[in-house]
Amino acid sequence: MKKIAILLTAVLVIVLVLMVISSKLTGSVTKAGAKTLTIYNWGDYIDPSLIAKFQKKYGYRVVYQTFDSNEAMLTKIQQGGTSFDVIVPSDYMISKMRGEHLLLPINQKQVPNLKYIDSRFLNLSFDPKNHYSVPYFWGTVGIVYNPKMLGGSKITSWNDLWDKKYRNQILLVDSAREIVGMGLDSLHYSVNDTNEKHLNQALQKLKQLTPNIKAIVGDENKLLLPRKEAAIGVLWSGDAVEIMDENPELTYVIPKEGSNVWFDNMAIPKGAANKKGAEQFINFMLDPKNAAKNAEYVGYATPDKAALRYLPKEIKNDKRFYPDKSLTDRLEVYDNFSKAVNARFNELFLEFKMSNQ
Repeated sequence: MKKIAILLTAVLVIVLVLMVISSKLTGSVTKAGAKTLTIYNWGDYIDPSLIAKFQKKYGYRVVYQTFDSNEAMLTKIQQGGTSFDVIVPSDYMISKMRGEHLLLPINQKQVPNLKYIDSRFLNLSFDPKNHYSVPYFWGTVGIVYNPKMLGGSKITSWNDLWDKKYRNQILLVDSAREIVGMGLDSLHYSVNDTNEKHLNQALQKLKQLTPNIKAIVGDENKLLLPRKEAAIGVLWSGDAVEIMDENPELTYVIPKEGSNVWFDNMAIPKGAANKKGAEQFINFMLDPKNAAKNAEYVGYATPDKAALRYLPKEIKNDKRFYPDKSLTDRLEVYDNFSKAVNARFNELFLEFKMSNQ
């Protein structure tokens, strides 16, 4: 009996030791998890010094991962398995993720720096009252062109692109929403118009542009335009900044008929392991000095109105990238189309591209 008692005591001691070890291990994982913040963002879309500054200020270890499209990011979130705390989807993707219940509501009391965001960029259609997202950067779809290559001509309108003197001079971005939207805008319709008659009118007008089109391209426009292999490009304002840095002869214009205004936004995905840290990070990035530093590094427009005072005059006073309200009022955010409508836009764009072969 004594031997049995000793054996039972030994077993009990071992069990207790294992429980303590397990508790400590669990505690360390929990503690480490609580001090880790995982960010999922576009590539080269944040000033690295701000990550270091955030880590030092709050004691977090930041894990930074990147994606190259909204759709790739969405698939990763839908699949689960990896816990992200902060993601940076575009406007239409915020709307889609809200509809699929993939986002957590942001506690705005934990993000007091939200007060610095320009009111023009809050309470938009893709996230009314900003329950699920906070603007990170914004920009437009417009026209880059080289006045010297065009004999000093100025472009102010989508309809200018149809001028016969621009034959074989235009590069179009390879994107259905932007190019079909350009056709709609040129006819003074909304970029979100789904009326079949209007869509067919836009297609026929786009086909008339064919003689002026040199190519429909992706990132190649960042090489071809600075090298003067084309005089005109239809693309996003962020790309325009990079292209103009390469060749200062180029300039950028938002057409007077209007265009798309896009937003990339900070959000917290469902399944985030560190919601508190996510809200601290969002608030940190909205600090005016941090937002200004980030805008200088990335080159895109900041929605943080208070950050403008910390930006160089040549940046904040550039109306091509920080247009007045009179122009932004004519800009439209893309609606989150259904699969059927997206398919129709892609079909129209494909037919247009076929006409350029």
